[in-house]
Amino acid sequence: MKFGIDRLLAEDELRAPLEGKRVSLVAHPASVTAQLDHSLDALIAKGVNVTSAFGPQHGLKGDKQDNMVETADETDPQYGIPVFSLYGEVRRPTGQMMSSADVFLYDLQDLGCRIYTFVTTLLYLLEEAAKTGKSVWVLDRPNPAGGPVEGTLLQPGQESFVGAARMPMRHGLTMGEMGAWFVDHFNIDVDYRVIEMTGWQPGHAPGFGWPEDRVWINPSPNAANVNMARAYAGTVMLEGTTLSEGRGTTRPLEVLFGAPDIDAKAVLAEMHRIAPLWLRGCAIRECWFEPTFHKHAGALCNGLMIHAEGKFYDHHEFRPWRLQALAFKAIRKLYPDYAIWRDFPYEYERDRLAIDVINGGPGLREWVDDSNVGPADLDEPASAAEAEWRETIAPFLLYS
Repeated sequence: MKFGIDRLLAEDELRAPLEGKRVSLVAHPASVTAQLDHSLDALIAKGVNVTSAFGPQHGLKGDKQDNMVETADETDPQYGIPVFSLYGEVRRPTGQMMSSADVFLYDLQDLGCRIYTFVTTLLYLLEEAAKTGKSVWVLDRPNPAGGPVEGTLLQPGQESFVGAARMPMRHGLTMGEMGAWFVDHFNIDVDYRVIEMTGWQPGHAPGFGWPEDRVWINPSPNAANVNMARAYAGTVMLEGTTLSEGRGTTRPLEVLFGAPDIDAKAVLAEMHRIAPLWLRGCAIRECWFEPTFHKHAGALCNGLMIHAEGKFYDHHEFRPWRLQALAFKAIRKLYPDYAIWRDFPYEYERDRLAIDVINGGPGLREWVDDSNVGPADLDEPASAAEAEWRETIAPFLLYS
């Protein structure tokens, strides 16, 4: 198969409209070709007139670790072009930034999750391109989580940098498909095109979303492998809690939780008691870890590790959003007074609890904290939202 960047480099007719144009590249460390050349280097070597570059959250180099750790603008030392930060003084491109090129190539590897900020970065780029008469091309890449969708829809008024629009947590789209939906949903008058992949088959073995013949490169510091990408639509919710998501270890965001004062085996048993069907599609293993930084640094934590990989992975059964919600519910049942929810500024939102920002509303938190509700009270509204979203996105699917 070929990703969008590989097709653009290989097919002269695709590059022809770039002749005589100034081109900008939105990229990060995973923006590489099949031969692992960075897209910036490959485009310039091919003769494309690249006049600027943009780095999203974590930076063009991918060196920034955490929420609200900003990147400054800089000049590329090899090519002498400006490299603008979209996660620093601004998160929306300014008019000055947009004046640096005529065509903007978006080549970011996504994880298939609404909260991953590259989604919102694409929306902001489309909106600013429309204002300035610029073109946006998405060089499409796989959704490593494949095509399944999961979660309740973001509620009106709950928009944020991790909540661009009314979509569920696991959106099931590539960025090329997402851009087309944005253009339609927000009625954006922009010159938009997708350099589609060839040969990508989401939902099919052996890769189910990520092709096995492509090397995985972290698109952000804690996105270390495909297992993390599959689990992320659930485990990202840990960022809004006092529970460790495994930052400060070698397997971040692949655990359902870690804490020095919680019995992980007891939590797993309670999860099986409450909603055993929500544990399907993966293996759950008790683990111990001591974070070197971040939450519970230096403390021995007991936790549960997710293995949505190998013989344990069932692509059509695995539901990470429900799985993570179930872990919270079991902890609340066993430890009624445990301070699960972390109150701190999250992605520049200071007036809402982080867990509500992450979920696009308070519904999941309220379900966890209400001892009188059970699995059906979360499953029914989520199932309805998922059906609505699948119908909404059907006209924009390029690979199904």
